[in-house]
Amino acid sequence: DYTNPEEYPTEIQDYLAAFEQCLGSVDEMLKAMMLVSRSDLQKLEPLEQAKLDLVSVYTLNSLFWVYLVNQGVNPKEHPVKQELERVRTYMNRVKEIAEKKKASKLDKGAASRFVRNALWEPSAENEKKSKGPGKGKKRK
Repeated sequence: DYTNPEEYPTEIQDYLAAFEQCLGSVDEMLKAMMLVSRSDLQKLEPLEQAKLDLVSVYTLNSLFWVYLVNQGVNPKEHPVKQELERVRTYMNRVKEIAEKKKASKLDKGAASRFVRNALWEPSAENEKKSKGPGKGKKRK
């Protein structure tokens, strides 16, 4: 803890404590990611590799955004904003691809059999019975 709580207003103490905790979590995750070898990551499926790469790039750019804010630079006017939007666009594309992959495929043969069997076909006996005299209901 590098700061003295008496040096900043009491209203922001909780915010600073939460921020410090979040930074610690990010640090732990980055250390865990650095321990994984690149050869292990290459064993992932291409879609999973793309997800991992995009999350990594987005995280680094987000950390740079925080750095700019801490330096007093408006990140909304910095090229990092366009980079975050670009990465977010690719993340949405990967998400769409993953959803298409999970979507069930239509088996045309099975669908036609299902519809054919679900439709009622009158047999010769049923047709004679329904056309007989006095069997039908009269409408008022």
